[in-house]
Amino acid sequence: MEPQNDPKKFLFVSLESLSGDLAWQLVKEGHEVKAYIKEKSDADVYEGFIEKVPSWEEHKDWADVILFDDVEFGGAADKLRKQGKLVIGGSVYTDRLEIDREFGQEELKKYGVNVLPSWQFSNYEEAIQFIKDNPARYVFKPSGNTPSGGKGLLFLGQEEDGKDLLELLEQNKSIWSKKAPIFLLQRYISGVEVAVGAFFNGHDFIYPINVNFEHKRIFPGDIGPFSGEMGTTMYWSPPNNLFRATLEKMLPALKESGYVGYIDINCIVNGRGIYPLEFTSRLGYPTIQIQSEGILNPTGEWLYALAQGEDFTLRTKKGFQLGVRILVPTYLARSDNALVQTYRDLAVSFKNAGNLEGIHIEDVKNDNGIWRIAGTSGVLLVVTGTGTTMEDARRLVYGRIQNIMVPNMFYRTDIGAKWPQDSDKLHTWGYLH
Repeated sequence: MEPQNDPKKFLFVSLESLSGDLAWQLVKEGHEVKAYIKEKSDADVYEGFIEKVPSWEEHKDWADVILFDDVEFGGAADKLRKQGKLVIGGSVYTDRLEIDREFGQEELKKYGVNVLPSWQFSNYEEAIQFIKDNPARYVFKPSGNTPSGGKGLLFLGQEEDGKDLLELLEQNKSIWSKKAPIFLLQRYISGVEVAVGAFFNGHDFIYPINVNFEHKRIFPGDIGPFSGEMGTTMYWSPPNNLFRATLEKMLPALKESGYVGYIDINCIVNGRGIYPLEFTSRLGYPTIQIQSEGILNPTGEWLYALAQGEDFTLRTKKGFQLGVRILVPTYLARSDNALVQTYRDLAVSFKNAGNLEGIHIEDVKNDNGIWRIAGTSGVLLVVTGTGTTMEDARRLVYGRIQNIMVPNMFYRTDIGAKWPQDSDKLHTWGYLH
């Protein structure tokens, strides 16, 4: 990868305000950035940090690199690549891998990856009858591109005969049929949840790979509803058994689709095997903020090399990276306009404003040097850190969080706390050697 001294022009295209921190890093490196965000309620997010535009199409010829930060842009991305544009994110194929869960599972099978039995439904009565005929413990998963606020319908059955899920389906079928018209029932399996991901340059993976552990429940101890994500731990690794058994097998399909960007497979693993659950075929959030903590190359340099299809190796920090999301109560009721207005424009203050190391922006704006809450999501910041051990990383991140002052802010206090047990299991089973 050649060092890039000349500033590049990056155009970010988003459904929701998700990738502003990455865009802001590019601005700080001296690159030109324009960002389009479709969601109207995000109109003030990132103001004062990056330049926003009302339409992205009219700037596509201005840009050196166009970055689509979400699924649903695959058709546009494929078309632009055919026109010779440098594009990160999206292809029709990889969008479908993530959005259509059944298709994702079928493709894994096609390329020789072991998958859990799953069944897709668009009729709740049929699903109810299916569980009655096939009593077992299942996971209920909505299919399609669920907005970040609507992840809570995912349900992990607790009963071995499926009775708890059966009751929920019976009681909620008329409501859920509107909110999740297509859904998957997947056989439940116990083990450690771990994701393996890598950047892909259009024809090959970029190494090292990324091994990460998401924390999706809102409250410490994995209690409460599912969020988009509350925090993640990760480390960079040479190709390992987990990667070889899953993501590496998808190389021919990714190459054929021309995909450029990050791709990740979330799995459950135990002593009997690796069971892929779902794809993320885009940048993840807060994954990219935490990855940025661990990547030593300048952001503009490696993004441009990736978009150009270069073969290169990322220079990454040793040890563990950890990130914790900081939220306010709006997150729990973003449709409550009175609550949204209570928090909108409140200052995000710091005891020591001179030290913002490890502080990454989400839905905030910069008002003449004062950071303020913007948008309606209630997700304000991601605080990251690196440590030689997971405990070192935890200590650093939770120390940095003490610097932040926002009324009624909340976050998970146990990100990475389960690592000693999880790592013992993963090593015993032979996945992380």
